Parts: sequence; C-alpha cells; structure tokens
Amino acid sequence: MTFRISGLSSQPFQHLFGLPDVALAKHGVTRCTADKRPGFPDRIEMRDAEPGETLLLLNHTCQPADTPYRATHAIFVREGAFNTYDAVGEVPDVMRIRLLSLRAYDVLGMMIDADVVDGVAVEALIDRMFANAATSYIHVHNAKRGCYSSRIDRAP
Repeated sequence: MTFRISGLSSQPFQHLFGLPDVALAKHGVTRCTADKRPGFPDRIEMRDAEPGETLLLLNHTCQPADTPYRATHAIFVREGAFNTYDAVGEVPDVMRIRLLSLRAYDVLGMMIDADVVDGVAVEALIDRMFANAATSYIHVHNAKRGCYSSRIDRAP
C-alpha cells in the first residue's frame, strides 16, 4: 500500500513568526529554544529542531471533524519553517525515532482503529489500517508526550 505523509502548512502560523513574547502570550503561544536534539519536533517540516533554533508551542486543532473525536493538542512549529513536508512512501526520521500512536478515521471523521507502534516498524501498521477500505486517513501522535505528529493519506 502506498501512503503519503504530510506535515502542516506554515500558512496558519506565519503571522506568529517573530512576534514579541508578550504578543504571543495573547494568542496562548509560547516561544521556546531547542536545547537538545531530538526533543523539539517541528510539525511543518517534520524534523527535530537543532539546538538554538526557536519554536512556537501552541494549541492546534488536529482533528477538526464534527464528531466526538474532534481534538486539539499542543504542537511545536519552528519559527521560519515554510516548506511543508510531503512525501510518498517515506517516513521522516522525526517519526522513526519515536513510539507512535496511529488512529484510523473513516470519511466522517469517526475513529475506526488505533494502535501503538515503534517508529521503525510503522509501515506495517499503516498497511494494516489501510487494508480496511473504510479507513479514509490516519493521524499520527507521539505516544509518550501525546502531541499530534502528522497525517497519512492513501497515495495514488
């Protein structure tokens, strides 16, 4: 099964890049500086920030479906990240090195399957979830800290 992993678009966050901390706080956003790698996973470029890079920690609606599974959670976006990760059949290193929680949703946004997997073995779980014709898309979360990671779609 071919799959496509996508990071978030930078567009909804660009107005926050470079704002003073006081202005960020009015939006419920905190600026932080990466002090180790790994540890600060950027959701736009799907990579861990390098020590010294700044990121914004903010709440993001990761599951906007109007169902009981609607969800928001904290995520990191690297200030100045503009290139959205989008790759077919490839798993970025930021996912490979983590314990992941995958959640399969149908076309209405109802969760129909979920499981946890070590990132080095994620392809088998993706294949299993997409083997169910009712699976429309998959969300990936980091299992230990729980934050949203990315979306996986079927690729043509």
